[in-house]
Amino acid sequence: MAQPVQSLPSVGTVVARMRAVDAALPGHDGLAVFNRVYLTVTEEFDRGLDAGLFPDHRAAATLDVRFAERYLAVAEEGRAPACWRPLLRFRRHPGVRPLQFALAGINAHIGHDLALAVVDSCRALGCEPADLEDEFDRVGDLLVSLEERVREELMPGPDLLQIADPLTHLVGSWSLERAREATWAAARTLWALRGLPGLAEEFGDRLDAAVGLAGRMLLTPLPA
Repeated sequence: MAQPVQSLPSVGTVVARMRAVDAALPGHDGLAVFNRVYLTVTEEFDRGLDAGLFPDHRAAATLDVRFAERYLAVAEEGRAPACWRPLLRFRRHPGVRPLQFALAGINAHIGHDLALAVVDSCRALGCEPADLEDEFDRVGDLLVSLEERVREELMPGPDLLQIADPLTHLVGSWSLERAREATWAAARTLWALRGLPGLAEEFGDRLDAAVGLAGRMLLTPLPA
């Protein structure tokens, strides 16, 4: 039988915390760049919940909040797993473009945090990952729209962007759709390993390190 979710903050509370992070950071800060785009998609998610776009309101809200809390632990408390450390290290580097900061944040949050958030949500709701697949897919669809918006708003214009431009190669080397597929597989693996805590921890650490490596590549400083 599913267990009740204990004292879970609302999506609105998460939005308020992200707004506070936005107000506290200078606009050019790399984490601030990611926070702004993540805040936008979380506000859209909150409106979607209110409009009834998610059939299982409780499951969708639980997944979204557990997901956001992992990012907020980084933004508010500085507790950064390996996947977030490249962004925190390079967040003020003059050779890193805003688009790179945004994609590096999305990479860390999707590639690592989302898999753990699925497991957190299953434990909170007393369900299996398969029971959250619809919510996972809907959250993923919102994130795809976020990635599209990031590329539209932060990518240089056609007159500045050429095929040989290093930024073109960097952003073309990473795909949110592929990251999403890998995350779902990782979440199911972590859930299957829940009775083997040593193996689960090792798998989680390797996932964290691999996502961090991809983030470091996305943050390669580029010539002006």
